[in-house]
Amino acid sequence: MKGSTVYASIQKRGLHLGLLPEMAAAVNGSVPITLDHDLHVLPQAGRRLTLAEFAEAIDDLAARLWAAGIRPDEHLVIHKSANADIWMLGAAASRIGAVPVMLSPALDAPTVAALLRRLERPSLLTDLPKLDAGLAKEALADLTRHVLITAGEREGTQSLVALAHAPRVTPVVRPIDEAAVITHTSGTTGLPKLVVHTPRTQGIRLVPQWRLLTLLRRKDTVAIHIPFVHSRMVAAMSLALLKELPVLLMNESDPDSVAEQFLAHRPGFVEALPNSLMDWEDLAGDPRRPFASVKIFSSTFDAIHPRTMGRLLNASDRPGALFFQIYGQSEVGPAVGRAYFRNSAHKANGRCVGWAMPAGAAKVRVVSRNGKAPSPTNPGFIEVAWPGLAKTYYAEQDRYDTNRNGAWWRTGDVGYRTKLGCLHMLDREVDMIDGVRSSLEVEDVVLGRLPELSELVVVTGPDDRPVPVVCTADDAPLDRARWRAAVTDFPQLADPVQLPQAELPRTATLKVQRIALTQQLQHRLPDPA
Repeated sequence: MKGSTVYASIQKRGLHLGLLPEMAAAVNGSVPITLDHDLHVLPQAGRRLTLAEFAEAIDDLAARLWAAGIRPDEHLVIHKSANADIWMLGAAASRIGAVPVMLSPALDAPTVAALLRRLERPSLLTDLPKLDAGLAKEALADLTRHVLITAGEREGTQSLVALAHAPRVTPVVRPIDEAAVITHTSGTTGLPKLVVHTPRTQGIRLVPQWRLLTLLRRKDTVAIHIPFVHSRMVAAMSLALLKELPVLLMNESDPDSVAEQFLAHRPGFVEALPNSLMDWEDLAGDPRRPFASVKIFSSTFDAIHPRTMGRLLNASDRPGALFFQIYGQSEVGPAVGRAYFRNSAHKANGRCVGWAMPAGAAKVRVVSRNGKAPSPTNPGFIEVAWPGLAKTYYAEQDRYDTNRNGAWWRTGDVGYRTKLGCLHMLDREVDMIDGVRSSLEVEDVVLGRLPELSELVVVTGPDDRPVPVVCTADDAPLDRARWRAAVTDFPQLADPVQLPQAELPRTATLKVQRIALTQQLQHRLPDPA
């Protein structure tokens, strides 16, 4: 059986996370999977496994979960310190027919408790650091059926270490249209929503990205640096394993650590969060050239600035290197995409997020907000339709139905389409500012003019004026004269507010929480009255 044959089977029967590693290992079990960190749940496994060893480890963890009493149809919440074993434990839960609920390590204890309450006494898999960080103070005995920990000992919990050598269990295959994995939204506007994915929706989402990986003509290493709990991680890992590509799973984001990993493993494909790529920009000037081997950079989740794409592409030595941006969200998967190239990425219109992808991928439309045709000055609602849409929000069907109109899902973003069909995403609807066509567009332009800025976010200030919040490299003082020269095209902007980058409120995928930042400014800036 070849990877393409397994892929065809997935398109017919759905993507079952618990079966995928074993199926991929049957094609080529020698494919290396490398980590830049030790697995918390299996520290003895080391940092370099073959795919066969990786699949065996997941089967072992599935047996331990079964021995702990986890059963088919049960929700198993996985909330632990950031580590690749999160994905493995999710696959292990799936393998025995349970539904893994992947909660970000970045969520605080009260938020986790609220989501546990919504799930109506699921089982919880966590670790001692999370318990000690505040989770133990929540009423876990009332909120959960029981609590498992990856290692160590704690009263009232059961440790997976103690269940080593548990008898192996026959895999359980969930129905193709029932819940398979639950992830959550970013929580930029309040308590995160629990997004329900099925085997069918997960399998369909592989279609457009499967074609992208065919651009790699050799078995290049795929470096993945995205949250292990995210729905995008399911697709990223699945595609790499099905294509028999070596994988580098990265937990560390520090640029020096990233450079060392890239120099050691020479990835040809890099998928990372937009904000991580921004943090790595300065590596483009590193004389060791850690990005020299990269053929394709890829990113989803949030807007990617042209400056970032241009600098990264110019740091690659590969002919035809490209940056592929995918626009989508947890509820819809990949919606549109666009490739950027070395000679033009830096001057591209960052608001053009792409075109509809090949047959079998999502359809996109822009719907008027006010009866007038959507345009650059009158953006409309962006909507997506295809069978890859998430099934529901768990325990919030009414909230899901509010965004669903037949086959179409309203993303919450606003924009327009050009005559050539390119989708321009201008802003989140909730982030729109009077007098500013697109805060993201302002950020693209000014970041391109001021390389000393490490971040720029335009939000509403106390007097309803657009306030640019800026961060600089090493928190150096902002040069006000250079700033004024860079923003002459945007006279509506208030004076900039400079913050240390560490003080920006962020989501689990490192998006800036603009509403929270606006609230911060209410306390920081003087009342205009």
